[in-house]
Amino acid sequence: MAFAAGGNLAAAITNAGGLGLIGGGYGDAEWLEREFSEARNARVGCGFITWSLAKCPELLDLALTYSPAAVMLSFGSPIPFAARVKAAGARLICQIQNMEHAREAVAANADVIVAQGAEAGGHGMFRATLTLVPEIADYLIKAAPETVLVAAGGIADGRGLAAALMLGAEGVLIGSRFWASAEALVNTAFQNLALNADGDSTIRTTVVDVARKIEWPKPFTARVMKTRFVEDWHGREADLAKPEIADREMHRYVTAMQKADPDNTGVWVGEATGLIRDVRPAGELLQEIVGDAEGLLGDKAPSFIRMA
Repeated sequence: MAFAAGGNLAAAITNAGGLGLIGGGYGDAEWLEREFSEARNARVGCGFITWSLAKCPELLDLALTYSPAAVMLSFGSPIPFAARVKAAGARLICQIQNMEHAREAVAANADVIVAQGAEAGGHGMFRATLTLVPEIADYLIKAAPETVLVAAGGIADGRGLAAALMLGAEGVLIGSRFWASAEALVNTAFQNLALNADGDSTIRTTVVDVARKIEWPKPFTARVMKTRFVEDWHGREADLAKPEIADREMHRYVTAMQKADPDNTGVWVGEATGLIRDVRPAGELLQEIVGDAEGLLGDKAPSFIRMA
């Protein structure tokens, strides 16, 4: 949730009993300073896109000056940064997308591993949450039993939380549902598009990266809404990258983002959009998700056993 999860959203999640993360993304010093200030001393963490952080490692030092509860590293090796994170007293969270990444996170001595399925909004890979989470749970029992496992991808309500716990996770990381919250740094025009969509309205693509001239390493792709811009260029990324086209379409994309015109830009939300029908305060959403999961596990689960 780069630049969508600011200090207000992170603080709201923490104050409601979760762990809020500021979405540092590619890294911007001025933005990070402002959003840590907006968190108003709440015990929050911060996330970075690891391959981008490697280009500006001083941004990690900046984040660590705010004594974050945790630093989450995604999409690249955490090993070059792990020691600095842990030496600063922060928990190291590694978001991973396959078993190779899981082994690397264990080698980095991660405190928390987030198993991200392809249902998630934004960047990811191809494994599904339903199979990835229990496979990593089994692996961690033998390789790193003290490491906390968290599930991500397609989780937006109490049903998803309850299911993740049954798969072997000890918690969940939720993005899209809080993207559609009152505190998120997301224009209502983009949120409204997602509220009226279903999961079929999203797609994994590289169009949004080609359009922004951001060279993401393979095989990562992004899950976004099927806006007109995305559908214009999906499958024609080579044409989009041509010099005579690239500047024009980048201007179209960025201008539409600034003017809150969802048709002509990227809208970063996952398959969980089909489960989101309103925009509410994040703390209220968190309490509802936890309460519904408790009800399902405490009341409905035993009824299934009795039926069997």
